Amino acid sequence: MSGTRKALVVGGGIAGPVTALALRRAGIAAEVFEAYESPADGIGGTFMIAPNGLAALAAVGLEEQVGEVGQLIRRMVMEDGKGGVLGELPVGGRVMRRAELYAVLQRRLGEEDIAVRYGRRLVGVDEGPGGVTARFADGSAAEGDLLIGADGTRSVVRGLIDPAAPGPRYTGLIGVGGYSAHRLEGPGRGGESVHFAHGTRAFFGYWGLPEGAGTAWFSNIPQPGQLTAEEARAVTKEEWLALARELHAEDLPARDVLAEADAASVEVFPRLEIMPSVPHWYRDRMVLVGDSVHAPSNSSGQGVSLAVESAVELARCLHELPDLASALAAYEAARRPVVEEVAARAAVVNAQKARTAV
Repeated sequence: MSGTRKALVVGGGIAGPVTALALRRAGIAAEVFEAYESPADGIGGTFMIAPNGLAALAAVGLEEQVGEVGQLIRRMVMEDGKGGVLGELPVGGRVMRRAELYAVLQRRLGEEDIAVRYGRRLVGVDEGPGGVTARFADGSAAEGDLLIGADGTRSVVRGLIDPAAPGPRYTGLIGVGGYSAHRLEGPGRGGESVHFAHGTRAFFGYWGLPEGAGTAWFSNIPQPGQLTAEEARAVTKEEWLALARELHAEDLPARDVLAEADAASVEVFPRLEIMPSVPHWYRDRMVLVGDSVHAPSNSSGQGVSLAVESAVELARCLHELPDLASALAAYEAARRPVVEEVAARAAVVNAQKARTAV
């Protein structure tokens, strides 16, 4: 074992809790520190967890719990925007609300008595030969053998490891989505398929809800200038839905799905970002995991899956290798080629989606 007995995990979203759970199984104690004052219950949109992500969650003992939330997706269907099928691929993933997975993780953290400290915004780190001390804005501090940054695309830990590290980049797209009463018809339209279509003016995705309850949908809308959250909120849900209807007026089945869409269900995500290649994943007793070091475009469908997979791999390396330096080097060597290949493929798709400014 690397000699790591206790890890300080900065970030209480998805990657941080999975990292803490994976460390526990590797015989390493973990404590989670979250900058926000309270849990993020009910917050976040919808994503799909691919088979590799489901396998990583199963590795930390969550196979049954994750299988009880969200919706099974067996196929990914590519379409031409006119209702015609271009091809399909088997998937075997699950689509779910972020809040559903977050709730599963919070329950398991409680069951395993892993502490989550809220209101702890990291401001500095002191390293020594025997350990690391994290300093927080409220004046508190914590000590451990290793500090893990699972603090997202705007990671504080990334800047502490390398002040010259790149930050997130805007994809040129806004995400708008919601639910519709429209019921899909025809072969392959059942609730176990997710459909992607390059429309005339924007990209459209949709899938049938279980038991004919309607359709979930999203649109990636090209927008050259990134909007702030305040600017996005200044546009009403009805206006966002009207824009989506306008952009997809010539697309099928998008036109019909949006015609019956519920404006009250519309959500807007103006900050669709990616992380460029990060030169330094770790330094001394600090290391990055999840979106803080690799956040591919949402076009990849792999963001969450890669994050939880990296969390499990980091714990494995810390458990199996004899010292911290070799463990962190092996972790990066195992994960960097995988995540950068996914990011490169997604960047091509993302450029196609953003080709026309609206």
